[in-house]
Amino acid sequence: MFSYCTDPATLDGLTWLSCYLTTGKHMGLYWAVGTVLILLAITAPLALSFGFGGAAAARSHVPPLRWLGKTYIAIVRGVPDIAFFLFFVIALDQAIEYLRHKVKCPDWPDAIRQGNDFVVCEAAKMPLGNAPQWVHETYGFFIAVFTFALVFGAFAANVLYGAMTAVPRGQLETAEAYGMSRRQTFWRILVPQMWVYALPGLSNLWMVLIKATPLLFLLGVEDIVYWARELGGTKTPQFTDYPHPDWRMWYFLALLVFYLCFTKVSEVVLGRVMARLTKGQATAAGERQRKAAV
Repeated sequence: MFSYCTDPATLDGLTWLSCYLTTGKHMGLYWAVGTVLILLAITAPLALSFGFGGAAAARSHVPPLRWLGKTYIAIVRGVPDIAFFLFFVIALDQAIEYLRHKVKCPDWPDAIRQGNDFVVCEAAKMPLGNAPQWVHETYGFFIAVFTFALVFGAFAANVLYGAMTAVPRGQLETAEAYGMSRRQTFWRILVPQMWVYALPGLSNLWMVLIKATPLLFLLGVEDIVYWARELGGTKTPQFTDYPHPDWRMWYFLALLVFYLCFTKVSEVVLGRVMARLTKGQATAAGERQRKAAV
């Protein structure tokens, strides 16, 4: 906050606006933008890991592992995202506290389930009641990251499963004919070739993940949509030094520009990755590149 912002009523237009945009609540908005970017940076590789594991399990020759992979894909894809977010976060949080309760308070005399209430000892709460605010926020953030990764990992698993199936069977049979084991065929032949088939679906999934970040608000994380609505609403002199009418349209317009720019950058980067992957590949995209070079 600038030193000349002590009396906003005496400021001119641009100075007033600069002071207004540097208030503590606006710093919360800027921090929320960083939170969204960090969420995407952590969630994307984690969801891809879940997806790869789910797809590999679904293709496994071991029946229980194959059933587990296909069940994971079917259940998560079949439940609406909002319902899953609301249910899973509560279930995961209570599961963590239940396990901590059993370890830290083995002599607890009362039932944990008391009607609609879930009651554990103070030592088992996550995070602890006397923990600093940043601990509560960090815990909620990582619960959100895990939930996002689990949900989008199921969609990624479905994409990767289809990509693995799209790799020509002749490639795998040739590897087996040369004496490669099943493991070697999987890692040296199937996995390197599947990405060119998977990238279009993963690109769409990345765009959906970007658009799903406002669901952070459902998980208790103050995201940019929350702050845009909070800051854009009508403010009167009774509650703030910077009164203004309803400015939500402008805040949400800024969010629109932010998301459009972000998706445009993503399209450019993903397009270059696709060009790199299809170079030399016996696919339609690779064939177009070969003809263009000629």
